[in-house]
Amino acid sequence: QVQFVESGGGLVQPGGSLRLSCAASGIIFSISAMGWYRQTPGKEREFVARIFSGGEINYADSVKGRFSISRDNAKNTVYLQMNGLKSEDTAVYYCNVFPTRANYWGKGTLVTVSS
Repeated sequence: QVQFVESGGGLVQPGGSLRLSCAASGIIFSISAMGWYRQTPGKEREFVARIFSGGEINYADSVKGRFSISRDNAKNTVYLQMNGLKSEDTAVYYCNVFPTRANYWGKGTLVTVSS
């Protein structure tokens, strides 16, 4: 059974930082492309960042230069370091494989950027 457990969200002021973690189980993590996605109420879930097994990384234009994705294959965990947070980054953040699988979505972790 595949399971992704996201953590690390919270309330942060504009300009602040957070580090999200996603612990994966039930997949061969080391060969899986992993991604971070986010969703706000009333909007479609959107791509944030992805990292391939070979290390190639891609970011959404809206987070380039501020967010950094990384992975630890020994811990089956993918991370998202978020710096320079803006109010528009407020969302529930999820991880999933890339391309995403509909039945792999976890509960996500809420990030709220507000003063």
